[in-house]
Amino acid sequence: MSMKPRLRKVVLTAHIISSVGWLGTVVGFLALAVTGLISEDTQMARSAYLAMEVISRFVIVPFCLAALLTGIVSSLGSEWGLFRHYWILMKLLITIISTIGLLVHLQPIHYLANIAAKTSLSSADLQVQIQLVVVSSLALLAVFVATILSVFKPRGMTPYGWRKQYEKRTGSPQ
Repeated sequence: MSMKPRLRKVVLTAHIISSVGWLGTVVGFLALAVTGLISEDTQMARSAYLAMEVISRFVIVPFCLAALLTGIVSSLGSEWGLFRHYWILMKLLITIISTIGLLVHLQPIHYLANIAAKTSLSSADLQVQIQLVVVSSLALLAVFVATILSVFKPRGMTPYGWRKQYEKRTGSPQ
């Protein structure tokens, strides 16, 4: 299934915008997580955790889901295909794992935001604070790797891709 060029450009543009938005908001989230962890100003730390919840729920999650959906639609509607090249499968896997990780980590984000809204954070919350810095760093790395795969497109077709390429050249199934 191939999309018309104009529609493909629209979908690709939406994918790039959502991916870049996801990258930028993860950087902002990481900055807030580090600020919350190292700040000696209680109000600054509390504000960081309250902002993290808003950003994660209303910005990062939508960009993440949009990047996943537009990536799938874009690959299915192009000659690249979703299952033909290993680099696309790797991007898909990275995005799915990152999406699941994000959704799982909404709970500790919500936990810290609730505590920050009611009272000051205690040393008992340090593990969760560190966890958010580590996880957001890993998320940033994952988005960087997906971006690198998009730009460099390492060679390597899947067995399915080889079969489809053969069928396209010969005009008949193997």
